[in-house]
Amino acid sequence: MSKRQLFLSLSAAVVVAVMIAAHDVMLPFVFAAVIAYVLWPLVQFVERRRVPRFAAILLVYAAVLGSVALFVRGAAPRIGHELASLRGELPALSKEAHDKWVPAVTERLRAVGLGPSQPAEQESPEPAATSAFVARPQPDGSLAIDVGTGVSLTETKRGWLVEPVRERKDEPFDPNKLLQDAVGRTFAYAQENSLEVARAVRDLVAGVSRVVFVFFITLMLAAYMMMTRERIHDFFASLVRPASRPSFELLLARIDRGLSGVVRGQLVICFVNGVLSAIGFAIVGLKYWPVMALVAAVFSLVPIFGSIASAVPAVAVGLTQGIGTAVFVLAWIVGIHQLEANVLNPKIMGDAAKIHPVLVIFSLLVGEHFFHAAGALLAVPTMSIAQSVFLHLRERLQEPDHAVRAS
Repeated sequence: MSKRQLFLSLSAAVVVAVMIAAHDVMLPFVFAAVIAYVLWPLVQFVERRRVPRFAAILLVYAAVLGSVALFVRGAAPRIGHELASLRGELPALSKEAHDKWVPAVTERLRAVGLGPSQPAEQESPEPAATSAFVARPQPDGSLAIDVGTGVSLTETKRGWLVEPVRERKDEPFDPNKLLQDAVGRTFAYAQENSLEVARAVRDLVAGVSRVVFVFFITLMLAAYMMMTRERIHDFFASLVRPASRPSFELLLARIDRGLSGVVRGQLVICFVNGVLSAIGFAIVGLKYWPVMALVAAVFSLVPIFGSIASAVPAVAVGLTQGIGTAVFVLAWIVGIHQLEANVLNPKIMGDAAKIHPVLVIFSLLVGEHFFHAAGALLAVPTMSIAQSVFLHLRERLQEPDHAVRAS
């Protein structure tokens, strides 16, 4: 091994060790690289109009962030209203599923021999204890205290608070008394747990501040990466021997073709998926269709699993409106994914971005296991880079064999 190879190997080992040791702070750098890669074609487009690169980056940031802000401003009230309605109807939906759909499925299973032949006999409930406490002797001589009806236990910092249960069935509804009780309990909890409340508020403020800080740091890092793109490229090219630099450029071109389909193409497909889902859900009159369409668009960022996960809530909501609505929603979603697989993927992503479904599932599972949601989002682009490197090295290693056969 030459001195150059030894130096580069040791340097690579040090870089990997530092990245592993500082993995908790590496996420902004990774997302900055993704943002820089996604926005670079737009920056190039503006830069060709004789606009300085720094100004082009600012214009692209303003256009992208402004578009997102306008979308949020226009869609947030409707989506917020739909979410509030959904939250209000969740108890009714749950009761309908419990009283209607579960018995129906149980009857179907029983009809095909997969369920019990007859409902299990329910044991008669024991009569409720009328006393507040029941003491039962234990074999070791201790007493077990059972709490009966008429009292409630609430755990506090000083112990257990025993309070009588007030019967309110016959009492008229008094909103003033209800509000007074709620405010009183809130202030009592805050007074008794003031330290915990202060810590919760502090953690909330710190969390929001950190998210805002990391967001702007990520945008700044992405801007620096786009500003110094040529210098970054020249640095990595300098690590390669002059004779191998044409091969290095071919590797970068292959990686770019793969990532272009996986990253940029997937974003386009997510947008198309969300628009088509919104159209179909609105046509059939699906409840909360703006929320369901947004879920379909966002979940499409994660291949395979995201598409399956986004279909579950839409079909579940469709079932509450009838079998026909649920079947239409499911058929529409299947049609969108067939269009995505047979038309959009080949046209938008191209052949260079094709990754075997087994590798996609493997990368998603590994990424989610080690890095959770961020790992699931970055799993397929990472697999695309690994596949490009593998195919490039395989071709380079096979070149001598082809040369020998040709001679």
